[in-house]
Amino acid sequence: MSYDEVEILLVEDNMEDAELTIYTLSKINLANHLFHVKDGAEALDFIFGKGEYSERQIDKKPKVILLDIKMPKVDGIEVLKKIKDNVNTRSIPVVIMTSSREERDIYTSYNLGVNSYVVKPIHSDEFVKAVSELGLYWLIINQTSRD
Repeated sequence: MSYDEVEILLVEDNMEDAELTIYTLSKINLANHLFHVKDGAEALDFIFGKGEYSERQIDKKPKVILLDIKMPKVDGIEVLKKIKDNVNTRSIPVVIMTSSREERDIYTSYNLGVNSYVVKPIHSDEFVKAVSELGLYWLIINQTSRD
């Protein structure tokens, strides 16, 4: 898969959560154009075409970014802020997927322009259901601009 074909950018440092997300989306045929990065710094490089992603055509935006908050290097709140502060990327839907139920994180995320905030279910069957529903909504049902 080319970097320019990415529909879902998964930003997740927990490999178990990442693998379960990828597996779940694969089961419903939505993972063909999924790209996984392991921290916020790599996510920013991917989104803005820097570092190892400098060859990526940044006008080819993902349909949705699934973003964890608590990550090494650059946290998800800072990634969200940079995405929504940039005129070229602010229209990309961002879904926070995190274990944080902290009111401060929820408030800050919505204040910065997050499109959805989802607390990861603890039980794997609930996690699978939530990821399936998110994938179907953001890739099939929701209409986005291709600006």
